[in-house]
Amino acid sequence: MRTYTGLAAFVTSALLLSQPGAAQNAPDAFPTRPVKLVVPFPPGGPTDLTARLFGQKLSERWGQPVVVENRAGGNSAIGAQQIAKSAPDGYTLLIAMDVTLVMNPITTKNLPYDALKDFAPISLTAQNTSLLIVPADGPQSVQELIAKAKANPGKLNYGAGIITTRLAGYLFSRLAGIDTVFIPYKGSAEVVQGLLTGSIDFSIDGVSASISLIKEGKLPDLKPLSVAANLPELGEISTWAGLVAPAGTPPAIVELIQRDVAAVAEDPEVGAKLRDFGIVAMSSTPSEFDRYYRSELDRWSKVFRDSGITLE
Repeated sequence: MRTYTGLAAFVTSALLLSQPGAAQNAPDAFPTRPVKLVVPFPPGGPTDLTARLFGQKLSERWGQPVVVENRAGGNSAIGAQQIAKSAPDGYTLLIAMDVTLVMNPITTKNLPYDALKDFAPISLTAQNTSLLIVPADGPQSVQELIAKAKANPGKLNYGAGIITTRLAGYLFSRLAGIDTVFIPYKGSAEVVQGLLTGSIDFSIDGVSASISLIKEGKLPDLKPLSVAANLPELGEISTWAGLVAPAGTPPAIVELIQRDVAAVAEDPEVGAKLRDFGIVAMSSTPSEFDRYYRSELDRWSKVFRDSGITLE
């Protein structure tokens, strides 16, 4: 398992457990009934997979069912709003995505929740590193792609679905000093098809969307992007998931849940299953998670503002 803090390495949750009294104040009888784990996306995706794996293992540790409930819609806002209004007792939790805590606040007016006030961060749970991907007959290195784009200004295009991948393509193009054209898609599956048919020249998307085709040799990946392109200021681009509770949840309950989430993230079975989908299991302390997504919010707010992108 890998852990992160900011854009570097997170300290593992063992630090929390080593603090005197960290678990001593936790309630002895939590949980005494089923815990609801809300996934703000439809069943079957990487977020749903992560939630069900963690939910199963937490259920085994707690001796209580962890019921996964899919509440899709509003680019994860519907599920987030449900948690924001739930009782702060630890029995209703949310798998929050980068889109929930970072991209929605940046791009959406009148959001029905406040990402900085309505939730109690518990722990990061998973990361899906983004790759620069080209068609099979495309450039075979990042430098080759950049050189081709500079020789053909305004002629190469990149495909993206969600705002995260759209901003990633914009940021890469800006830092590389190339003039590219954005081609909108509804989601990662359509972007992959665009790469397979040669309709787009490159994309920057999570590895889980194309890992099977990369393994089969049908799509090459050009990772690690920031290193290969000699663009350290690009930083790490990834999608991630974390566990949050309603604001006001007692710290003792938050710490108890975090402790068990960290143990699940270390479980070899969980790690192996997620790696098959290009996902890395991880954990953090609540304060580390809070600092991380606040730093990401600041980072991508600046990128969105500089991009001039307008959303309908």
